[in-house]
Amino acid sequence: MKLVIFGSTGNIGSHVVEQALEQGHTVTAFVRNPNKLNLQHPHLNIFTGDVMNHTLVEEAVIGHDAAICILGSGKKLSGNVRSQGTQNIIQALEKAGIRRFICQSTLGAGDSWSNLNLYWKYIMFGLILRIVFADHEIQEEYVRQSNLDWTIIRPAAFIEGDRTGEYRHGFPSSDRTSSLTISRPDVADFILKQLT
Repeated sequence: MKLVIFGSTGNIGSHVVEQALEQGHTVTAFVRNPNKLNLQHPHLNIFTGDVMNHTLVEEAVIGHDAAICILGSGKKLSGNVRSQGTQNIIQALEKAGIRRFICQSTLGAGDSWSNLNLYWKYIMFGLILRIVFADHEIQEEYVRQSNLDWTIIRPAAFIEGDRTGEYRHGFPSSDRTSSLTISRPDVADFILKQLT
């Protein structure tokens, strides 16, 4: 499958790129800084651009079967790169006639709010990551309003660890038994499984 991946140099995106190549996909990594992607592969193409530039996003998606969005704001705890960038990706995909779209959000967004414990509700998303969380909520709304064949991924907090393929998913909003953590390689594993 021909994939275009937005957020390819992030702490999840780099794992998605590596695993996608391992699985035999052809990958276009959309990056602001190509020097941050320390990877070479015959099926890897680098597209340098800013996801806030809708013209470049439109150019990048052409000829692909699916797009994966794993946008982040780096160390900044403000901004709208997730929501505005995702909106640009959606518009580009719709214009190009590409239907399949996978977007990473966060556990706690939408109807998964009740899966969180008090610390995540009132300290992390209530105070520290309040603006980031709001951007995720807007991002998800853009995805839901689109005409794409979309899947939203809501992982818990990222931790260091190996790809195990053993993680919980699909649990209801009433569930309170999750550890609220998952390894970065396992998030990437789950994202790529949604392609099929």
